Amino acid sequence: MMNIDNLWDNFLEKIKPKISSLSYDTWFKNTKLVSLDNNVAKILVDSPLQKKSLQETWYQTISDVFSEITNTSFDFEFVFEDEVKNNINIPVENLGVPLNTPEKSNLNPKYTFDSFIVGDSNKFAYMAAVSVAENPGKTYNPLFLYGNSGLGKTHLMHAIGNFIIENSNKKVLYVTSEQFITDFLNINKKDESGTNFSYIDSFKNKYRDVDVLIIDDIQFLGGATQTQQEFFNTFNNLYDDNKQIIISSDRSPDDLKKLEDRLRTRFNWGLSVNIYPPDYKMRVEILRKKIIGQNMDGAISDDVIEYIANNCDSDVRQLEGALTRVIAYATMFNASDINLNLAIDALKDYLSKSSFVKNNIQKIQQVVAEYYNITVEDLKSKKRKADIAFPRQVAIYLCRTLTDESFPKIGIQFGGRDHSTVMHSVDKIDNEIKTNPQFKMIIESLKSKIK
Repeated sequence: MMNIDNLWDNFLEKIKPKISSLSYDTWFKNTKLVSLDNNVAKILVDSPLQKKSLQETWYQTISDVFSEITNTSFDFEFVFEDEVKNNINIPVENLGVPLNTPEKSNLNPKYTFDSFIVGDSNKFAYMAAVSVAENPGKTYNPLFLYGNSGLGKTHLMHAIGNFIIENSNKKVLYVTSEQFITDFLNINKKDESGTNFSYIDSFKNKYRDVDVLIIDDIQFLGGATQTQQEFFNTFNNLYDDNKQIIISSDRSPDDLKKLEDRLRTRFNWGLSVNIYPPDYKMRVEILRKKIIGQNMDGAISDDVIEYIANNCDSDVRQLEGALTRVIAYATMFNASDINLNLAIDALKDYLSKSSFVKNNIQKIQQVVAEYYNITVEDLKSKKRKADIAFPRQVAIYLCRTLTDESFPKIGIQFGGRDHSTVMHSVDKIDNEIKTNPQFKMIIESLKSKIK
């Protein structure tokens, strides 16, 4: 048999084309075969999460490929470096005595990788998050997660931070963009006598003296020019020192038009991942896990779970909110069991207020065209006259707010307009609603006609 180094190189070459490149980089790239004894192969791994994944998810694949190469059946053990060396010369970073805790890092300890439900809509984001947690500052820096509210971006960010704290002595800080803005505005304070106190050093220490900076909802930095300048400097400082940066937003870096170009460019230096709404199968799994977590397994019938999953398809918060409402309703009315009729009664008002209106784009186009006395073809055309362009923006806005269609899909239905054009239309109408009460009434009237 070839020596173990060549054998493992051969193994990695064989397994690489059988799995995705992300799976290979995350779980296999850093492994090493350290011994073969009594038909037991010991494989060196870097972390508990990697060990768990190889044991529970990839074991059979490893066995099949290894047997193909050696023509022999082996058992596999996944070991850490200190087990191989059998000494206590362990790096301080891995001693397991954290310099900070989830509380000091502003992390929610309930948000972990184990409590995150993985499905087709978020699998790529999950695997990228795991990779960053395993190798902070080395892969996908910055990691930029984007998607609508309530889809799990914040959960994944907290999970990364919690994992890093649990498995190293790295210093982690989680903040919202609002907190970053507040801290920046507090840099120069004055007391009652008018004396100026500079807090710039404490600000820089807080945000730059970290190994991992996690900042949520970066879109709210839009319009805050001086704050963007400071975040630009903070980003550069951390990036140059190979510190991990993790960012979330409700839209992609390219669509953050209110942020400076140089910031958006830097956000694209690493990996940007979109998280989509959960599909039906995933929604059912989320509900079941939530039910088990509340010790109510068996108390809620399958048809109730299916009813909620079918009617709450926008985000996880809406889904969990519906379940909480059903349970609370049953408790308040001392229901003997939680059945479909009870769920329908409990959710009749909730669903009408919270669910996306199940209208198609064509219906919205027809209502808007009729109101503005133009044709649907006008809405889809390239005409730029104000009497056509503005109704088109109204229709696009309503499609975005009253359906669960994506920006690209909406753009296709309006003459093939691109993502950024749709975004601009939504933002323009949204601003007009906020500043023009009469126009707001028109929008509400159109909504009632569509519904």
